[in-house]
Amino acid sequence: QVQLVQSGGGAVHAGGSRRVPCAAYGYTSSSFCMGWFRQAPGKEREGVAAMSAGGGRTYYSDSVKGRFTISLDNAKNTLYLQLNSLKPEDTAMYYCAATFGLGYCQTRLSPPNFRSWGQGTQVPVSS
Repeated sequence: QVQLVQSGGGAVHAGGSRRVPCAAYGYTSSSFCMGWFRQAPGKEREGVAAMSAGGGRTYYSDSVKGRFTISLDNAKNTLYLQLNSLKPEDTAMYYCAATFGLGYCQTRLSPPNFRSWGQGTQVPVSS
């Protein structure tokens, strides 16, 4: 079972940047899909980025493409989401997630397909 522990976050002004880390333990295969989701108040959880634990292709939702970057530092066992050019509508709780099977790594991520979750990191963006 993959364990995910999040840290970082905090308020940021529109146009600013934030990096959200997620310590990941137990992903023993490059066939794990590592992803980031977010959930704004009153809205459903949506996938924003994903990549395989082995590196290579990355996937982004249209709403964040070109602004957010997912990366994985295997030496530090840490998954990152770099958030740039932030907008007030990016305000949400951000969750890292992992699941076995690269078939789940795609542009449209489905939360029920991910078995392991971080506890969430709040990122409020003020205008």
